[in-house]
Amino acid sequence: MQIGCTKKLLDVLKAESTPASEVDPLFSWHANVLIYNRKKVVVLINETTRYVVVMFGLKAKEFNKFNEVVLQAIRESFQSEGIREEVINKYLLIANEVAITKTKDRTSVARLNKSCETISFFYDLIDEETIFQPQMGIKLNRLFVGDGKKSYIYPSEEMFKDLQLFAGQPIFETKAVVLKVTLRLENHEVWRRLIVPMHKTFNQLHTILQTAFGWQDYHLHEFAVYDKFLNGAKPIVNLVCHPESLSDVGGVSTILEKGIKLSEYIPPYELLTYTYDFGDDWKHDIKVEKMIENHEFNYPICLDGKGNTPPEDVGGEHGYDHYLNVLANSEDDDFENMTKWGRMQGDQNFDMDAVNRALK
Repeated sequence: MQIGCTKKLLDVLKAESTPASEVDPLFSWHANVLIYNRKKVVVLINETTRYVVVMFGLKAKEFNKFNEVVLQAIRESFQSEGIREEVINKYLLIANEVAITKTKDRTSVARLNKSCETISFFYDLIDEETIFQPQMGIKLNRLFVGDGKKSYIYPSEEMFKDLQLFAGQPIFETKAVVLKVTLRLENHEVWRRLIVPMHKTFNQLHTILQTAFGWQDYHLHEFAVYDKFLNGAKPIVNLVCHPESLSDVGGVSTILEKGIKLSEYIPPYELLTYTYDFGDDWKHDIKVEKMIENHEFNYPICLDGKGNTPPEDVGGEHGYDHYLNVLANSEDDDFENMTKWGRMQGDQNFDMDAVNRALK
C-alpha cells in the first residue's frame, strides 16, 4: 500500500520525500495532518474511491509506528461498516507493506484538501478518548463529492463496489435484528418496524430512531434494557448519552451508551425503552421481533410504520392533542401561528421511502 503524504505530514514523520509510484488505486491513499484543539488529526483519502479515514490525537509514539496505526485505522473503519472480517484481512494482507511517499499530483492534493475542509464542519463527532474515528468516517463517506467528471459519487458506495470486485464475493455478512418501536401514546398509534444491523452501537441506534420517527435531535435521551417486562418493571441497565447522567438510581447501573454495541444486550434481552426529551418525555417501547443471521446490507431499513410523530417541544401528548385540535379548525385564532410553528418544528407526515433514503 502507498500513502502519499503532504509536506507537512512528511515533516512530522521525518520521512524522505520519495516520489509516488504507480500502484493499484484501491491501495493508494493520500494523507495530511491538521491541528484541532491542539492535537494532531491525520486524514487519509483513498485515491480511487475518495473514502476517508480519520485519526485523532496522534503523538510521537503513534507517528513512530505510523504504518501500523494506519492499517489499524483502516481495519476499524471497515469493521464499523459491517464488512466481513475475511475481506478486511485479505485487503490488509496485500496492503501490509506500506510505502510512504510524497503526494502524487495536484488533483490528489486538491481532493485531500477538500476532505480536510469538510472535516472542519464535523469536529463535534470526534471521540477524544480514542485515536480511531470510524463514526466521523461514516458521516464523511456518505456525503456527495465531485469525481472530476461533472458528476458526484458517494465514497462509501464506491469503496464497497471496489472491495466487492477485489474480494470476488459479497462483502457484507451482517447479523441484524428486527425491532418494532412504538411511541408510547394513549390517543395515537405511532410505530416503526426496523431492521438494524447488530454491529451498530446504541448511540447509532439513537440516530436511527431519530431518523425513523422524524425527531430533530434537540434533546438528551437514554435507553433502558429490561429482562422481561416494560411498564412498571425495573430495568437491568440504563444506557445514557451524557456523562452527567451517570448515576445509579434504585440499584440500576448506568453506563455511557458510546461504543456499546446492540449485540452486547440483544439477545438475550428483547425489551427496551428509548426515552427522548426528558421534558416532553417521549417514551418508545422497543420489542425484538426476529433475529436475522445474514442481512445483506450494512445499513438499517424501515420495513413498515404507522402514524406521525409529534412536533418537537409540543408539550407532551397533552400539548400534541391541543396542537392537532388547533390545526383541525382553520377558524381558531391560533391556527396560522400554530401552522407556521409546526413547520418550523419539522412536523411532517410519515414517508417510509424518505425515511429509508435517510437511513441508507
